[in-house]
Amino acid sequence: MSGSRLGSGLELTLVSIRSTIASLASSPDGPVTVSGWVETVRDQKKVQFVILRDESGSAQLVHPRTEESDPIADKISDLSLGSFITVSGNLKHDERVKLGGLEVVISELEVVTVALDNPIADDSSIDKRLDWRFLDLRRPEQNLIAKVQTSFEWGMRKYWRESDFIEIHTPKLMASASESRAELFELEYFETKAYLAQSPQFFKQMAQSAGFGKIFEIAPAFRADPSFTSRHATEFISVDAEISWIDSHENVMKMHEDLLVSGITEVVEKHGSAIESLLGFTLEVPKTPFPRVTLAEAREISKASGHEIPRADGDLDPEAERRVSAWALETHGSPFVFVTEYDSTIRPFYHMRKEGDSNLTKSYDLLYNGTEIATGAQREHRVDVLEAQAIEKGLHPEELAEYLDFFRYGAPPHGGFGMGLSRVIMLMLQQSSIREVTFLFRGPNRLTP
Repeated sequence: MSGSRLGSGLELTLVSIRSTIASLASSPDGPVTVSGWVETVRDQKKVQFVILRDESGSAQLVHPRTEESDPIADKISDLSLGSFITVSGNLKHDERVKLGGLEVVISELEVVTVALDNPIADDSSIDKRLDWRFLDLRRPEQNLIAKVQTSFEWGMRKYWRESDFIEIHTPKLMASASESRAELFELEYFETKAYLAQSPQFFKQMAQSAGFGKIFEIAPAFRADPSFTSRHATEFISVDAEISWIDSHENVMKMHEDLLVSGITEVVEKHGSAIESLLGFTLEVPKTPFPRVTLAEAREISKASGHEIPRADGDLDPEAERRVSAWALETHGSPFVFVTEYDSTIRPFYHMRKEGDSNLTKSYDLLYNGTEIATGAQREHRVDVLEAQAIEKGLHPEELAEYLDFFRYGAPPHGGFGMGLSRVIMLMLQQSSIREVTFLFRGPNRLTP
């Protein structure tokens, strides 16, 4: 008898276990329990419908009204959009139901939390939506963006893992600048000053002298850059990789394009159909090798298309990036294009100069769908050359003493890149701003929520 009671209790417990909405498609008809946010209510005379959404998708709930006292009908009539409810009922597969070909006939309904009127709408400005980001993130498109970013990172990690890379975690509190002092956030640090890291650059290179060989990091970086463009942020996630024993920046570019193919392949395999249905386009895995043009050639491509670059230093401006990317798509069918051999005047001191022409560097920028997403290079590993190039840039070797020490005890030829994660996701998913693809955006006038 006791065994019978135990079995009965266990059965009741199993019925009350919550199912995700995505799992209902493969579940048999019968009792289920689902929880989520009320997306739509259709309160008709004879039957009520509720569209319920959880983290995995949306489903239709149905409740036929009765002529007598009907507490479930009363609860449904009082539901506010966005309220969180738990429903137990009977799952029925029915191909006539437009939403997923299934519905749940409600037998019990618990209102867990009641929602106030939603302060944002589909046509609210990006700034207002960011003020209420937790509500904005409930949209299916935002849920998809977060899943795409997760899969993209996993795809990159798959490449790194299979290629024997080591993951490192570099400090974000720095005693001195890693690149430009003009873009540093300064803060009190006990009896001295500290700075938020703009880049893990110096530490990536230290790992090469430490004998790590191939390393990567996905971590925050900070730039005190008062830019209000759609592609800039003061705090962002930087994707960095560095490898030893290279012959030139070409080795870095090969690693970089293979890494991106691995990441995008994961996205297409897991989310390709969702991207088509929710965002309205087909994402394709890019083919390698990506086209390569020198900066001088890129300038000519831009000029030939009718755009003269206005920047005094000759670097590509956003319009030139779009023109060069359009050329790559038209002539090579590629959304990616490497722009190589940047002038030494517009590159940092640690980029290696080209043999036979010290005015050029063994470096690149990577453009994706019209926008720069990454900078890479072969690094200079000869300490005497590094010191000379630092002085040429107006830097004082004594301020770089700890960094220069990395190269005084045997350093292999090496190179790597830094890439903005949000920019990649923005361009991959054809979004208008990195604000749309950043969980919580930080900019010159935004520190909340």
